[in-house]
Amino acid sequence: MHDVSYYQQLVGKLIYLIITRPEITYAVSVASQFMHSPTVDHLHILKRILRYLKGSIGQGIIMRNNKSITIGGYTDAYWAGNVLDRKSTTGYCTFVGGNLVTWKSKKQQVIARSSAEAEYRAMTATACELNWLKGLLSDLGFLTPSSMSLMCDNQATMHSVANPCVS
Repeated sequence: MHDVSYYQQLVGKLIYLIITRPEITYAVSVASQFMHSPTVDHLHILKRILRYLKGSIGQGIIMRNNKSITIGGYTDAYWAGNVLDRKSTTGYCTFVGGNLVTWKSKKQQVIARSSAEAEYRAMTATACELNWLKGLLSDLGFLTPSSMSLMCDNQATMHSVANPCVS
C-alpha cells in the first residue's frame, strides 16, 4: 500500500468501535497485526468488516438492571491456532448480573503443548479477570457474592482444576 496511514487510522477507528461491538474483536485484532506493513489484501479485509457493520446497524451491547450482582465468566482457547508461530489464542467474557462487562481475545505468550494446557492458561486469565472485577465492585461499594462461576468447555482442563495433583 502507498498510504499506510489510511490503513492505520481505519484500524484505530475499528479498535474504538470494539467497545460496543465485541463481535468484530478478533477480525480487528488480526488486521491490527499488520499496521506497519499492510497490503491491499489487508485493506480488503477492513472493508469487509465495514460492510458487515453497515449491514448490522442497531446491534451492540445492551445493559439491563437485573437486580443481581452475580459474577461469572466464560472462557475458551484456540489451541495452536496461529499458523505463523503455533501459539494459542485465549478468549473470555465476563458478566455481572447477566450483563457483559469485559471481554478479551489475545494470543498466548507461550506455545502450549496440548489443548488442555491452552485451556488451562485461558481459565487462569479469566479467573484473574473475575478476581479483579470482584475487587472493583467491592471498591465501588457493592456487596459481591462469595462465589463466582467460570465456564470452560474442555473436560481435561476441568478435571485438572477440580482434582489437582502435587508432584
